[in-house]
Amino acid sequence: MEQTLYIDKHLHLVEACRRGERKAQYEVYRLYSKAMFNVCMRILNHVGEAEDVLQEAFLDAFLKISDFRQTSTFGAWLKQIVVNRAINQLRQRKVELVDVADSGDFQDEDYVDEDDIDMNVAAVRTAIQQLPDGFRTVLSLYLLEGYDHEEIADILEIAESTSRTQYIRAKKRLLEILKKRGD
Repeated sequence: MEQTLYIDKHLHLVEACRRGERKAQYEVYRLYSKAMFNVCMRILNHVGEAEDVLQEAFLDAFLKISDFRQTSTFGAWLKQIVVNRAINQLRQRKVELVDVADSGDFQDEDYVDEDDIDMNVAAVRTAIQQLPDGFRTVLSLYLLEGYDHEEIADILEIAESTSRTQYIRAKKRLLEILKKRGD
């Protein structure tokens, strides 16, 4: 199967970074750092760790920029590095993801009606930050970063069923938090 090369609007900067040009590296950092920091925060929920992971991810990207083959956009390639770094940071915290087979307390009848909850961005962001690490990570990767459960399972080195379970539980807990705030 033939690989597609993506035309990236920042390709000239990537090429300059390959040549080791510091101004280009700064410009790439300036263009992508805020979005990548937000990715780190959604996964880690800790400013200091997110800042550290962001710096390490950019360092990795600049050191490995010769590996960028344009089979995706530079932003997507960088985001993968950031997500992997953030997940590794979570692993150092010893985040535990529980498989559905390991827990008998999950029931579909514990349904929370999503329509009863008045949602706004700030409330949802705050509620997501209150989720346990495992829930927040899977929810963020699935809903906000666009990964599917197979990809999440691969990234986190868990079973696909664990990813699905964590997502369902995270969504349920998120809705409970939001409903409680509305009471």
